[in-house]
Amino acid sequence: MARVLGVELPNQKKVFVALRYIYGIGPTRADEILKNTEIDPDKRVKDLAEDEIRKVTQFINDNYKIEGELKQEVQKNIKRLVEIGSYRGRRHRLGLPVRGQRSKTNARTRKGRKPGIGRKRK
Repeated sequence: MARVLGVELPNQKKVFVALRYIYGIGPTRADEILKNTEIDPDKRVKDLAEDEIRKVTQFINDNYKIEGELKQEVQKNIKRLVEIGSYRGRRHRLGLPVRGQRSKTNARTRKGRKPGIGRKRK
Protein backbone atom coordinates (compact mmCIF):
# COMPACT_ATOMS: atom_id res chain seq x y z
CA MET A 1 0.00 0.00 0.00
CA ALA A 2 1.21 3.46 -0.86
CA ARG A 3 1.28 5.92 2.01
CA VAL A 4 0.46 9.54 1.18
CA LEU A 5 0.49 12.06 4.05
CA GLY A 6 -0.21 9.41 6.67
CA VAL A 7 -3.07 7.75 4.77
CA GLU A 8 -2.78 4.26 3.32
CA LEU A 9 -4.08 4.18 -0.26
CA PRO A 10 -5.53 0.80 -1.37
CA ASN A 11 -3.32 -0.92 -3.97
CA GLN A 12 -6.06 -2.24 -6.23
CA LYS A 13 -7.84 1.09 -6.74
CA LYS A 14 -7.11 3.56 -9.51
CA VAL A 15 -5.15 6.60 -8.35
CA PHE A 16 -8.08 8.92 -9.14
CA VAL A 17 -10.31 6.98 -6.72
CA ALA A 18 -7.64 6.20 -4.12
CA LEU A 19 -6.75 9.87 -3.57
CA ARG A 20 -10.31 10.41 -2.29
CA TYR A 21 -9.46 8.33 0.78
CA ILE A 22 -7.63 11.41 2.05
CA TYR A 23 -9.94 13.70 4.07
CA GLY A 24 -10.36 16.95 2.14
CA ILE A 25 -9.82 15.51 -1.34
CA GLY A 26 -12.84 14.81 -3.53
CA PRO A 27 -13.24 14.09 -7.24
CA THR A 28 -12.43 17.63 -8.44
CA ARG A 29 -9.28 17.97 -6.33
CA ALA A 30 -8.12 14.45 -7.20
CA ASP A 31 -8.44 15.29 -10.90
CA GLU A 32 -6.59 18.59 -10.42
CA ILE A 33 -3.77 16.90 -8.49
CA LEU A 34 -3.28 14.26 -11.19
CA LYS A 35 -3.31 16.83 -14.00
CA ASN A 36 -0.72 19.03 -12.29
CA THR A 37 1.56 16.11 -11.41
CA GLU A 38 1.07 14.57 -14.88
CA ILE A 39 0.06 11.15 -13.60
CA ASP A 40 -2.40 8.93 -15.49
CA PRO A 41 -5.69 8.78 -13.49
CA ASP A 42 -6.36 5.21 -14.68
CA LYS A 43 -3.09 3.93 -13.25
CA ARG A 44 -3.39 1.65 -10.21
CA VAL A 45 -1.81 2.66 -6.91
CA LYS A 46 0.39 -0.47 -6.90
CA ASP A 47 1.90 0.64 -10.23
CA LEU A 48 2.97 4.09 -8.96
CA ALA A 49 6.70 4.76 -8.76
CA GLU A 50 8.26 6.32 -5.66
CA ASP A 51 8.92 9.62 -7.45
CA GLU A 52 5.25 9.81 -8.53
CA ILE A 53 4.10 9.29 -4.93
CA ARG A 54 6.57 11.96 -3.84
CA LYS A 55 5.24 14.37 -6.49
CA VAL A 56 1.64 13.85 -5.36
CA THR A 57 2.58 14.30 -1.69
CA GLN A 58 4.54 17.46 -2.42
CA PHE A 59 1.74 18.97 -4.53
CA ILE A 60 -0.89 18.29 -1.86
CA ASN A 61 1.34 19.74 0.88
CA ASP A 62 1.97 22.91 -1.10
CA ASN A 63 -1.62 23.58 -2.19
CA TYR A 64 -4.22 22.14 0.20
CA LYS A 65 -5.19 21.78 3.82
CA ILE A 66 -6.09 18.17 4.48
CA GLU A 67 -6.70 15.64 7.26
CA GLY A 68 -6.02 17.00 10.77
CA GLU A 69 -5.36 20.59 9.76
CA LEU A 70 -8.64 20.78 7.83
CA LYS A 71 -10.66 19.08 10.59
CA GLN A 72 -9.17 21.51 13.09
CA GLU A 73 -10.17 24.50 10.94
CA VAL A 74 -13.73 23.20 10.58
CA GLN A 75 -14.02 22.75 14.36
CA LYS A 76 -12.70 26.28 14.92
CA ASN A 77 -15.31 27.67 12.53
CA ILE A 78 -18.12 25.83 14.34
CA LYS A 79 -16.79 26.98 17.73
CA ARG A 80 -16.72 30.58 16.48
CA LEU A 81 -20.34 30.36 15.34
CA VAL A 82 -21.39 28.98 18.73
CA GLU A 83 -19.46 31.67 20.63
CA ILE A 84 -20.93 34.61 18.72
CA GLY A 85 -24.41 33.17 19.20
CA SER A 86 -25.40 33.12 15.55
CA TYR A 87 -28.43 31.14 14.38
CA ARG A 88 -26.19 28.42 12.95
CA GLY A 89 -24.19 28.34 16.18
CA ARG A 90 -27.33 27.81 18.25
CA ARG A 91 -28.42 24.98 15.95
CA HIS A 92 -25.00 23.34 16.39
CA ARG A 93 -25.23 23.71 20.18
CA LEU A 94 -28.74 22.18 20.29
CA GLY A 95 -27.82 19.34 17.94
CA LEU A 96 -30.44 20.30 15.36
CA PRO A 97 -30.10 20.55 11.56
CA VAL A 98 -28.05 23.62 10.65
CA ARG A 99 -28.83 24.20 6.99
CA GLY A 100 -32.56 24.89 7.02
CA GLN A 101 -33.94 21.35 6.90
CA ARG A 102 -37.29 20.71 8.51
CA SER A 103 -37.16 19.29 12.01
CA LYS A 104 -40.80 18.71 12.91
CA THR A 105 -40.48 15.35 11.22
CA ASN A 106 -37.25 13.70 10.09
CA ALA A 107 -33.87 15.06 11.28
CA ARG A 108 -33.35 11.88 13.31
CA THR A 109 -29.65 11.78 12.53
CA ARG A 110 -29.06 15.09 14.30
CA LYS A 111 -31.76 14.81 16.98
CA GLY A 112 -31.19 11.20 18.04
CA ARG A 113 -33.81 8.54 18.75
CA LYS A 114 -37.44 9.44 19.34
CA PRO A 115 -38.28 9.77 23.01
CA GLY A 116 -41.28 7.44 22.73
CA ILE A 117 -44.24 7.21 25.07
CA GLY A 118 -43.30 6.79 28.72
CA ARG A 119 -39.60 7.18 28.06
CA LYS A 120 -37.78 9.89 29.99
CA ARG A 121 -35.95 12.57 28.02
CA LYS A 122 -32.27 13.12 28.64
